[in-house]
Amino acid sequence: MTQPTALPNTAFTQPAESLDSFAPRILEWFETHGRHDLPWQQHQTDTPNPYMVWLSEVMLQQTQVATVLPYFARFMESFPTVQDLAAADWDAVAEHWAGLGYYARARNLHKGAKQLVAVINETGNFPQTVDGWQAIAGVGPSTAGAIVAMGLHGYGVICDGNVKRVLTRWAGIDGDITKSATDKVLWALATRLTPRAHSGRFAQGMMDMGATLCIRRKPACLLCPLQADCIAHAQGRETDYPVKAKKQAKPSKFSKALLLQNPAGELLWLQRPDNGIWGGLWSLPLAFEQKTQGKKVLSVATEDKAFEAEYSTAEQIIDTWLKKNKVVDANQPMDAPAAIKHSLTHFHWFLTPHIQRVDSKDAQALSDMLKAADVRFVWQTVDVATALSLPRAMVKILDSGAAE
Repeated sequence: MTQPTALPNTAFTQPAESLDSFAPRILEWFETHGRHDLPWQQHQTDTPNPYMVWLSEVMLQQTQVATVLPYFARFMESFPTVQDLAAADWDAVAEHWAGLGYYARARNLHKGAKQLVAVINETGNFPQTVDGWQAIAGVGPSTAGAIVAMGLHGYGVICDGNVKRVLTRWAGIDGDITKSATDKVLWALATRLTPRAHSGRFAQGMMDMGATLCIRRKPACLLCPLQADCIAHAQGRETDYPVKAKKQAKPSKFSKALLLQNPAGELLWLQRPDNGIWGGLWSLPLAFEQKTQGKKVLSVATEDKAFEAEYSTAEQIIDTWLKKNKVVDANQPMDAPAAIKHSLTHFHWFLTPHIQRVDSKDAQALSDMLKAADVRFVWQTVDVATALSLPRAMVKILDSGAAE
């Protein structure tokens, strides 16, 4: 998707004078009340660094500033340039990202760094246009606009979640923002309002408006530079916007987290496939049990399609091996740990730690099978495993004391 062009003034509910005064009000407010101390901000420098803006924008997707700050600092310390990030091993990148969530972003970040280095080697510089940045893995139209506006001091339009909240309230846009028709209107309005000069400062201001004033609940309307002509405020309906179709309740997935322990007290850890959840990170083997939505059972472990869909290659090998060798749960304590809930974008995952001790012979046999399938795995004690790039759910399991 490329950034849409603006529609004529007649297509918007606000009068021309309000449209024309929008950007000056945001810029004035930003200079006095906006955030000017975030480590990735480039509006106060004459030589902006698009690498820092790109890195921060990817991290900030679906994640709050306070959470991103320490991760950004670690990345910049270890990978101060895009060349450093591109040259880094995936394990190092994953370890720096672990705990930040939405791991596809990390994979795209690493891939994108390699693409950017190729562009720099060919042209001598980072991409200079919105379209150029959208060719980079994981960069959509709003991220590309932010990078060009803030990281290159060029002209770029942003229309992320915070901006959409500000615009739907100010313009009284009551269409469902999950629908393409409404999205098109919002992009057109954002394009109409973004000034050609200082679009980076305007983008910073709009982000700060949505993050500090025009927040989801209890917006600070009395402090807002747009309150005089904000339609939602005039109607007393601020929290009715943005309009979004009510989501169905997330399904729930139930799995065992297998703590396969050898006589040395080491647990078996698998590196997840690059595609899918937690791609490239290290995890305990998981054994799917069932998936439900409310009271409805969507799938169960005994179904062939569930086995193919829910188990990685390594987990299929382990599950088949356990059943073939009739490894029973004799070592599972009577007071087995409770399931640990971990919420992801599309479902809730209930992971029950399941302890199973295996002797040296069985551990070696299982290792040989995994090696033959070219699976990356390690046997590590808990204290050593914490140094691996683990998803947050695995850290929760270790923190629960299930492995002790």
